[in-house]
Amino acid sequence: MHVETLRRYPVKSMLGEEVAESLVTERGLAGDRARAVLDVATGKIASAKNPRLWRGLLTIEGARTPGDSDLSELLGREVRLIDVPPEGAELERSVPEQVLAEGIEAEVPHTITTLGTGSPEGTFFDFAPIHLITSSTVERIGALGPRGHVEALRYRPNLVIATEPDGFVENGWVGRELHVGEDVVLHVIVASPRCAVPTLAHGALDRDTDALRTVARHNRVPVFDLAPQACAGVYARVLRPGVVRKGDPVRLG
Repeated sequence: MHVETLRRYPVKSMLGEEVAESLVTERGLAGDRARAVLDVATGKIASAKNPRLWRGLLTIEGARTPGDSDLSELLGREVRLIDVPPEGAELERSVPEQVLAEGIEAEVPHTITTLGTGSPEGTFFDFAPIHLITSSTVERIGALGPRGHVEALRYRPNLVIATEPDGFVENGWVGRELHVGEDVVLHVIVASPRCAVPTLAHGALDRDTDALRTVARHNRVPVFDLAPQACAGVYARVLRPGVVRKGDPVRLG
């Protein structure tokens, strides 16, 4: 196994960028989710997990973010960029199945999620500071879907790990250590439940509802003490920091 792709997302829910190498600390990749968009009216963090309100975030390059007034005009709501989350920061997560059934314009039920319960304080991660997915999982989702392929970046991973094509292999990594390159050690915490985000247009990529439908049909796994959910990839925390480079070997501990 080796690191196939390394990506960071400078602003939460905006488009990310591929990097050749990165320092990895307990707070994830350097510069990853360093900022977020605050919805002034609600005090919540803007997230494309609620696509009716915030899918426009996925049209913006996070590395070249406009000012608050231009961003507010683009998104149609008063917002501002922040680099420190408010205490008890929350976001809205539309029920994915309802988005699939009713469309991205529909006002569907949502849940409220507290940011970063598996991360250090002061971060903007949904849960943990590292999200990774294997090439095997991406290839399996693509092969099972009608298009015959799917793009890994729809799932917004930090690392794509090249693996032998054997299905959803990282399901079996939960609870284990992952050694990346010479220094970095990760602890895989849990499978990553998928929201509506993979189905949305990402920059030049068109909308693809099967990026979620296929996962929901073929890879439902337990998440902590919850019922099985549609998952692709896993969340991890950093046990030992260091530098990760594209091409670095990866092994299970």
